[in-house]
Amino acid sequence: MPAALTPSPSPRCALPSRLHCQVLVVGAGPAGADLARQLAMAGVEVLLVDQLADLSHAAFSSAALPLATMDRFGLPARVAAARWSRWQLIGPGERRREWSGSAPLGVVLDFAALRRWLADECQAWGGQVTLGLRAVACRPEGKGLRTRLRDRRGALLEVESAWVVDATGQQRALIGEVPAARDPLVSGLGCEWLVEAPQSLWEQWADRLAFCLGSDWVGQGYGWVFPMQPGRLKIGVCRLADEGRPQRPLAAELCALLDRLFSPQERAALRVLDRHGGLIRSRIHRREPHRRGRLLALGDAVSTANLLGGEGIRHALASSRVLAPLLLRALDGAGASDPLRAYPADLRRALGWRWSLSGRLARRTWLGLRSPAADRRLEALLQGLEGCTAEDLSALLFDYRFERYGLRAVPYLLGWR
Repeated sequence: MPAALTPSPSPRCALPSRLHCQVLVVGAGPAGADLARQLAMAGVEVLLVDQLADLSHAAFSSAALPLATMDRFGLPARVAAARWSRWQLIGPGERRREWSGSAPLGVVLDFAALRRWLADECQAWGGQVTLGLRAVACRPEGKGLRTRLRDRRGALLEVESAWVVDATGQQRALIGEVPAARDPLVSGLGCEWLVEAPQSLWEQWADRLAFCLGSDWVGQGYGWVFPMQPGRLKIGVCRLADEGRPQRPLAAELCALLDRLFSPQERAALRVLDRHGGLIRSRIHRREPHRRGRLLALGDAVSTANLLGGEGIRHALASSRVLAPLLLRALDGAGASDPLRAYPADLRRALGWRWSLSGRLARRTWLGLRSPAADRRLEALLQGLEGCTAEDLSALLFDYRFERYGLRAVPYLLGWR
C-alpha cells in the first residue's frame, strides 16, 4: 500500500528548509501527477508538490471521457463515477435530441479520486508527494534550478533539482505569460454543483451526457447534467469570457438552469453537496513557450485545455505521455543532442491537426451564441446531426472528426453562415 500523502508542514512535522531531487513537478493535476508517476516508475528521484492541502478539494471538472481513454492511460475502474451510453442535446428552446449507443460509450470520472490515485501511484513507485506548497520563484543555479516554495504558514522551502516542470495549469506560476497578439488567450469560466438526488430523479439522467444549448439557456456558453455515483449528479454551466459585452453572474445562470430543468418539487429534493468553479485559459494555436532552459511547462500551462467542450483531462494526460520519454532521455544524458527540443513539435502532432480548427469553432460558436439569430444557426447545425449515430457524435465531439459531418459543416466552420 502506498504511503499517505505528505501534508503541508506543521509545527509538529516540519520539512527541512532545503531539499534535493532530480525532477520537481509543481502541480498535482492530471498532467503533473501522471508525469511524476511515470518518472517514479522509471526510478527517477521526483518530488511532486501542490498548493492544495487535500487533493479532494477544488475538484472542478465535468470529466466526461470516451472509454478508449481509460484503456489508453491505464486508468482503473475505481476512478470512474459512472458510465454513459447516450447523448442528449436540449435546445435551442425546448427541443430535445437524443442518440443512444448499444453499449457504454464512456465514463464520467470522479476527478478527486483520479488525482488521489495518480499521487498515490507516484508514491508507491518511490516518488515523494508534498501538499500545501505554492511555487513562488524558480531560478538557474549551477547546472540545475533552485525553486522557492511557500507553505500555508508562510514558511519557505527551497528545492534544488536538475529539472522543474510547471504543471500549475492556467496559472502558469513559473513559466509565466508571454503576450501573443496573433494568438491571444481565450478564457472560459465554469460553475458546477454536485447534488444528491432521489433515486427516481437520478435515474432520469443516469446513462447520458446531457447538454443545454442556446442563448436562452446559457448566453455564450452551455449547461450540462452528468451522472455520478448512484443518487448523485453534476450540474454546471460554463461560457467564454467576452470583455466587450456584459455577462450575468454564472451562479445566476446555474440557478436559472436548475429552475428550468426541474420542477419545484424536484428542485426542492436536490441537496447540494459541493459547489465549485474553475477557469481555463488557452491559446487556440498554442504559441506559448514550452520551455525556459531547464524549466518545462506541461498540460494547461501550454494550452492543452480544449475550449470546444471545455476538456482538459484527456489532453493533459496526453501531454505527460509526450514529455515523459523526452525528459527521461535528457536525464540519461546519452547522446550529444537535446531530446527536449522535440517537445513542442511532438505535442503538436499528438494533439493533431484538428486542434486549432476545434478552437476556432469553439470561439465562433460560444462567443457568437447571444441572440435568436445565433440560435437559428445552431439549430440548423444540430438538424444536420440528426442522422448521426451516437458513435458518430462521440467521434465528432471527442476526436474533432468534423469530416463525419460532411461538407455541410464547411460554411459554418469558415464563418460563412
